[in-house]
Order: sequence, then C-alpha cells, then structure tokens
Amino acid sequence: MKNILEIRDLHKVYARGTHALKGINLTVKEGDFLILLGLSGSGKSTLLRCLNKLIDSTSGDITINDEDVVKASGKQLRHIRRHIGMIFQQFNLIKNLSALTNVLTGKLGYVSLGHSLTFKQHHNDIKLALKNLERVGLKDFSYQKIKNLSGGQQQRVAIARALMQNPRLILADEPVASLDPATADSVMKYLGELNKNDNMTVICSLHFLSLARKYGTRVAALKDGKIVFDGKPKDIDEKRFKEIYGEDAEEVEIR
Repeated sequence: MKNILEIRDLHKVYARGTHALKGINLTVKEGDFLILLGLSGSGKSTLLRCLNKLIDSTSGDITINDEDVVKASGKQLRHIRRHIGMIFQQFNLIKNLSALTNVLTGKLGYVSLGHSLTFKQHHNDIKLALKNLERVGLKDFSYQKIKNLSGGQQQRVAIARALMQNPRLILADEPVASLDPATADSVMKYLGELNKNDNMTVICSLHFLSLARKYGTRVAALKDGKIVFDGKPKDIDEKRFKEIYGEDAEEVEIR
C-alpha cells in the first residue's frame, strides 16, 4: 500500500508558549483507519488541524499524496484540501439551511463563485448530494433544516458533506464526543463503512478505546504532545491504557 501521509519531526508551539506537538513522526498508508487516542490537551486536535493547514505548524514536514502541506499556499493549498474531508466535533453546519444545502457546500472547493450561488440549478450536484445523504441513511431528511435534526443526524450530514469532495483522506476531530454512546457508535459505523467499502483513509481522534478497537486498524496514542504508542488497537492492554490516560483512568466500554 502507498503512503498517503508522512509526518516528520513535527512541532507546534502556540504564541503563548504551549508546546502542543513535540517531534511527531507518523506514516499512514492508503486504506488505514487510524485512531488518535489521548487525553484532552494531548495534541490530537492540533495534529489534525496541522495536517490540512487549518493552523500552521512551527517546524517539521507534512506530505499528503506526495504534496508538501507545510510549504503550500494559495492555489496549491486549495488543491490539497480538495481531497481531504474534514469532520468536526461541533458539526460546523449552517443551522437554518437544509441538510441538502449543507451537503452541497462540500463542493465549494471545486466550483466557481457563480456556480456556488446557483447550486440548485445544477442537477448533477443535487443528484450527488442526495446520493451521499442516502449513504448515511438521511435521504428522507434532505429538505429538513439542520436545526431540526438530532446531533447524530447532524454529524451524518457532515460526513455526507465531506463526501462531496470525493476525498482520499478524511480527518475526523472528535466526531462523537458530543453524542450519546449509541449514537456515537452509529456515526462511527458510517466512517467504518467508507473505510472498508471505499478503501478511504480515515484519521479520527477519539477518547473511547472500545470504539478504537471496533473500527480502527491502527492506533497512535498521544500524551503531552508526543506519540507514546503506535500499533494495533488489540495491543493496548490495561498497562498501556494507564500509560496513555493515567493511573487513575478506567476504560469505558461503548457497545
């Protein structure tokens, strides 16, 4: 399998001096479902945001699909981002617009301003958006306003929006942190299907080891900005779990 992502000696120091990432080295192959585990503040979100340059890294190298993310700007950065779907903890949807319209915004990186203002006149775009809503079980909710959907449904709309980019890589930043356990599992199921059925590479930050074991092919655990474990989910035993989360931590199962 080809490497889709390579990270070398990556550091991120925020303006107030917080050293959030300390020499991260990581390689991700096409088709991996990589789970980032760790406590809040361990560097998971910072790492994901550096990968598509939502924030700038301080030093180090990031290569996605053989393209240099760190040095990219303007047109080149837009080109790189076209093939990276991003899913956020708080969904980042427009509450007063329909699920369909929100999904259509996933095409903004591919079309002109004029095209984006007349999405509803472009039947191929509508057809693709409806297909992606169907893939996440929400075709019947296409014309419902986002504010009338549950949290789990909103996150599935966010997944459908990411699919509009025809991504090779999906970055999911705590996508189930604000959801109840049953809904969290249902959302992860759709990401798992994309990974297995489409061979789509997924990098997803989580808190729950049980979900990592169920859906991940690999885990990278962060602690204080460093990777302290990189391997198979099944290899995280009680000792390793406490090394990642602390001696007082207790594993919570989500089934």
